[in-house]
Amino acid sequence: MPCPFTILLPTYGSLGDIHPFLAIALELKARGHQPVLATSQLYRAKIEELGIGFHAIAPEMPPTEEWNTAIPRLMDGKKGTRRLFREIFMPSLRQSYADLLPAMQEADLTVAHTIVYAAPLCAQALQKKYLSVVLAPLAFWSAYDPPFVAGVPLMEKLHTNLRAQQMLKRLARKVSLRWVREVGRFRAELGLPTDEHPLFEGSFSPHGVLALFSKELAAPQPDWPPHTTQTGYCFYDRKGTLYGDDRYIGSLAYDIETFLQQGDEPVIFTLGSAAVFDARNFYIAAVEAMRALNKRAILLIGNEANRPANLPQNDGQIAAFEYAPFSELFPRGAAVVHQGGAGTTGQVMRAGVPSIVMPYSHDQPDHAMRLQRLGVGRTLPRPQYNAATLAGELGTLLGDASFALKAREIGARMQKENGTVAAVDVIEKQLDI
Repeated sequence: MPCPFTILLPTYGSLGDIHPFLAIALELKARGHQPVLATSQLYRAKIEELGIGFHAIAPEMPPTEEWNTAIPRLMDGKKGTRRLFREIFMPSLRQSYADLLPAMQEADLTVAHTIVYAAPLCAQALQKKYLSVVLAPLAFWSAYDPPFVAGVPLMEKLHTNLRAQQMLKRLARKVSLRWVREVGRFRAELGLPTDEHPLFEGSFSPHGVLALFSKELAAPQPDWPPHTTQTGYCFYDRKGTLYGDDRYIGSLAYDIETFLQQGDEPVIFTLGSAAVFDARNFYIAAVEAMRALNKRAILLIGNEANRPANLPQNDGQIAAFEYAPFSELFPRGAAVVHQGGAGTTGQVMRAGVPSIVMPYSHDQPDHAMRLQRLGVGRTLPRPQYNAATLAGELGTLLGDASFALKAREIGARMQKENGTVAAVDVIEKQLDI
């Protein structure tokens, strides 16, 4: 089969789920292939302006003006993950299958995020080879390196007890099966096997799995799926059409660069691209805590609705900006306070700075616990986040040099990784290039 090859890249979610696939798509394009990102219509312009092919698949992301209502429901610490399955993934499964099937038929290879639950069904129905993509260690649910799940403190207490973890994994399989019964029903309708759990072995391709996170966060384990390749993170953090604008120095806006040069390294506050729509007291408490500590800070507020009313005006100590590329800004901070999303966690680790994680749900509590175990971060649960607790945690983090030292060591090793190149090498190997 001659080059260029058409590579279909199905994914879904926030920018943390889109950006790794954009990084892979750009590398594929640079090597002469024709990548096609399959995702929600919301991202069409962002993808097509980079010269990447786009194919719309369900479920559709709600309009951004509705995110202030939708995101808090889907990121609730107790019910958010269950709602994501019951209200988003399962109701759209059949439409996702119908949207994806013709695109997969035309593609030479499909490389799909494991949360695109129609991808394995399409591949098996078409009898085509595909690869699965995992963005966070939680997806593997290893009994040897168990995840931390919010609301289940027993997971952490029994961390080193393999037998107990295997029992907890069996319990997780049983509970979560209720969330994805629609997959089994649809598979039966299609005449496909129904004996695999859609969130465990059924979500991983027998042809290969790409683990797009660093071994510094989680190393390979005996119970990871066969044919798994851990590539490291695939980074992309450009906002879009603003770049090339004369208001930017490289990728940082002039006003951010000016602020950085006015004093000591600031503490950076961000909630990524999704949790920022459920900010609540995050930025208000940040201002109060930084005043109490007499430290400088940059608040990445996402949109003007999050600009805190207590923000001082032009005092050179605390400033708010809607956006900055993490890869450019994080290395110039003293620490980062964040939500623990997969993309944000990877950027913080590569930047070599310590952090405080205020996790909401999904994979965020697990990332928070892993950074704490590594000695590069602290965890501040969402319900306990306020100016006083934040000031206390930041005082500990910034006052103990071991956090920064360990973070720099890990960052230096991660800067030698190139997950994007490694991932595309695996993809090309599947194409016999």
